[in-house]
Amino acid sequence: MGEKPPVQADTNEDAVAYLATAHESEVSVDLKALRRKIDCRLLPFMFCCYVLQFLDKVMLNYAAVMGIKTHLNLRGNEFSNTASWFFIAYLIAEVPNVYLLQKIPAAKWLGINVFLWGVAAAASAGARDYPTLLVSRIFLGIFEATVGPSLMLISSQYYTRSEQAPRFTFWYMGLGVAQILGGIISFGFQHVTGASMEGWRIMFLVLGLITAVVGALTFIFIPDTPIKASWLSSAEKVALLHHVSENQTGIWSSAVNLSQIAEALLDPQLWLLTLTTILISVSSGVVTTYSSTLIAGFGFSGPISALLNTPSGLVSIFFTLLVGIGIRKTSNRWAWNILCTIPGIIGGGLMSFLPKSNTAGVLIGVYLVNAIVATLPILYQWTMANCAGHTKRAFASALVAGSFSVGNIIGPQTFQERDAPEYRPAKIAVLATQAAAAVLSVVLFGYYVLVNRRRQGKGEVVVEEVKWAGLTDRENLAFRYAY
Repeated sequence: MGEKPPVQADTNEDAVAYLATAHESEVSVDLKALRRKIDCRLLPFMFCCYVLQFLDKVMLNYAAVMGIKTHLNLRGNEFSNTASWFFIAYLIAEVPNVYLLQKIPAAKWLGINVFLWGVAAAASAGARDYPTLLVSRIFLGIFEATVGPSLMLISSQYYTRSEQAPRFTFWYMGLGVAQILGGIISFGFQHVTGASMEGWRIMFLVLGLITAVVGALTFIFIPDTPIKASWLSSAEKVALLHHVSENQTGIWSSAVNLSQIAEALLDPQLWLLTLTTILISVSSGVVTTYSSTLIAGFGFSGPISALLNTPSGLVSIFFTLLVGIGIRKTSNRWAWNILCTIPGIIGGGLMSFLPKSNTAGVLIGVYLVNAIVATLPILYQWTMANCAGHTKRAFASALVAGSFSVGNIIGPQTFQERDAPEYRPAKIAVLATQAAAAVLSVVLFGYYVLVNRRRQGKGEVVVEEVKWAGLTDRENLAFRYAY
């Protein structure tokens, strides 16, 4: 085995130097075994982070049927405003995230923020009225804002574009798992008796402390980049760097390139991805904040409403797995995106137009809308696959994650107190936004096909320097868009 290369820094230039000083030809590395090793080291932390970010967020949903509105004397649209302000803070925090993800390795920034959002979630247990609950939710939104962009960037450092889809699927399945766990946890805490504080307060406190512990572990155990992974041998690092170089996106650069941000702002694909994400996320906002309230509207008690919401998680997991496996085998992200909007459209229709007396039909509608959450990992992975240049990728990941929050701001606001208990305008909004998202998926497909055709015969030969040059997808004519 050749001696270990001396370079241990984190930039694309360091990766080139690492490869130049390594003796990769002396050792044969099994890429399948290497992928399994990386999966075992990274995916459990990524999965737990995503479970907890959704669980901490959706606990407000379950607290709604645990008496939080009464205990905190919430009136009118204050509950909806609390949900929306979480995502307003989430959106605002994406602006500094672009810069901080350029200056701080994504793994470290993720660990810090997971710890801090755990503290904020635990602090929610001390809320005494609307303003104090609002403040705790705003801080929760600020610290959770980095989870999507950080996980996207970490995934793109270790996996090729085709390998990213099933890994995105795995950690994103945490959302469905959190939906199931959330219902069970809420059911359990609603049966707490004789405690000095309400069940929802204990629930916030316990989950917040668990999250803080996971954040500390994430900070310690996920390496900054593949080069810094102490559990990879020199040969494995070299093999991995060569393997992911086909992405032509590099691994990381600490330099902020303003021209790449300008390019991103003028890139049609990024705005199409952003608008699609907003439309998708309107329904996500409904699912996150009001699904338990809708179910309780049928006359079910708080504990039963929480349990009846758990099948939503099964629907989320099924469709997330379906698209993850499907994209890995067939690509066609645009078609899988449309496939997931179809149950959302049907569910929105059932919720909107069936009479309230048809409890089973409307419940099925509530469950079917959850298929739409499987489109978000498609959009995340699509963004990472088609945006090259580290500054542009960091900006794009923050923009798409921010657009997710825009949809989630709009979603709860479609639930107005005057529309209770059926909330028909909100249900129709779900139906309309999913149909529009399906149309935009076709537009994205057409755009990528057109651009790839225009690039035929250009940049066919990709030299090693180009792979690590940090060029954007528009600067590198050898780059081909995935769709």
